[in-house]
Amino acid sequence: MVKYVYATIKEIIDFASNAMQSIDPGQVEKFVSKLVDVAASNGMRKVLVMGAGRSGLVGKAFAMRLMHIGFNVYVLGDTIVPSVNENDVVIAISGSGTTKLIVTAAEAAKNVGATVIALTTYPDSKLGQLADIVVKIPGRTKMARMDDYFARQILGIHEPLAPLGTLFEDTVMIFLDGIAVELMHRLGKNEDELRQRHANIEI
Repeated sequence: MVKYVYATIKEIIDFASNAMQSIDPGQVEKFVSKLVDVAASNGMRKVLVMGAGRSGLVGKAFAMRLMHIGFNVYVLGDTIVPSVNENDVVIAISGSGTTKLIVTAAEAAKNVGATVIALTTYPDSKLGQLADIVVKIPGRTKMARMDDYFARQILGIHEPLAPLGTLFEDTVMIFLDGIAVELMHRLGKNEDELRQRHANIEI
């Protein structure tokens, strides 16, 4: 008998639903507006998406959708990533906002004048402080600190079933799917246009 599968699915769905209610619409508008500005350059301005581990996989999924919409988009770590310039946009995904690789890359982007957009649970983190635009995405990142853990146990608050950063990553995935649809409508794109850019050679 499966004991945790459905309970975990429900926990993730409930968490993401509640999280969406707390995301600041003003932050979301800045995020979307910046990408609309980039789209107006007709491919002259680039978008670089970056994240480590599972956050990086979420970033790749979003980058794919941006490509379908028509953006000139790349993912950090790919061999074909070109130089980033002052008119470009870098989207950095890190729940903790302290992932060294992502913070270092964001610093490099800032140094050349690119706009950095951070998706993080901690706006006051190093990544959040570096970013020009921050969208706070609620989530449990990595393991809870030991003092937090014991405090929660004393209060009868138990750790979530979903391990490590799952709640953040799942919430970001859903959020970015919403961003993609918003961009489609603002840029006048339809599913047929996206389908034309979908890969026709796949492995």
